[in-house]
Amino acid sequence: MAWDPNLYSAFAKPRLRPALDLVARIETLSAGLVADLGCGTGSISALLADRWPDARIFGIDTSPDMLAKADRASPVTWVQADITAWTPPGPADVLFSNAALHWVDDHAGLFPRLMGMLAPGGWLAVQMPRNYHAPSHTAIIDAARSGPWRDLLEPLLRPEPVAPPAFYYDLLAPIAAALDIWETEYLHVLDGEDAVMRWTGSTALRPLSEALADHPAWKDDFLEEYRRRLAAAYPRLPDGRTLFPFRRLFLIARRGLRPD
Repeated sequence: MAWDPNLYSAFAKPRLRPALDLVARIETLSAGLVADLGCGTGSISALLADRWPDARIFGIDTSPDMLAKADRASPVTWVQADITAWTPPGPADVLFSNAALHWVDDHAGLFPRLMGMLAPGGWLAVQMPRNYHAPSHTAIIDAARSGPWRDLLEPLLRPEPVAPPAFYYDLLAPIAAALDIWETEYLHVLDGEDAVMRWTGSTALRPLSEALADHPAWKDDFLEEYRRRLAAAYPRLPDGRTLFPFRRLFLIARRGLRPD
């Protein structure tokens, strides 16, 4: 999937808040090596550099378009790489990921692998959307299955790429010295017409929209069907704004002080 950094950044402020909440819960005051997994345009990586100014900071992302927007004057080392294949140049003190790991499959294998990259006492800090039972996401599935485009779009559907919190507890508790898992539902106040659709248009909706590029009539009809469903689920308020509840899962795991 090709990412559009300008479209994604249209909602920069509400997308920044979960990252700030996650950073604030990492207890270590010093770090030698920090990696931002799925860094996008690098705005969060810069915050990590401010938090740990003496650390080597790496920003990792698969998208060259996103990384092209990253600040080359910052102290961050930008790396275009797949999260599942990249390894740090040494044991990491903090592995941080904000709204990225839900794009990666096989969490049962991924999260223990990330824990294994940490230095003794190091921290894995992750935030992932878990809004998949909300109309913003179920309407994508319903619209994808509602027309002649179904056979093309159905293989792209990912109804629940993030598991319930208990899954991550069972996965990490045996290998973590400390583990904190919680969920927060943010209530975003969005401006403008089709605000929720513009939000998902840069993320969950984008792979399906791209898949219909060679079928413009299907694409228009599919997007209109999705828009119709969203309008019923998220009506605009009299002041023109739209309330958009969005649930996110957070976890912070600390590796034991002694090497495994």
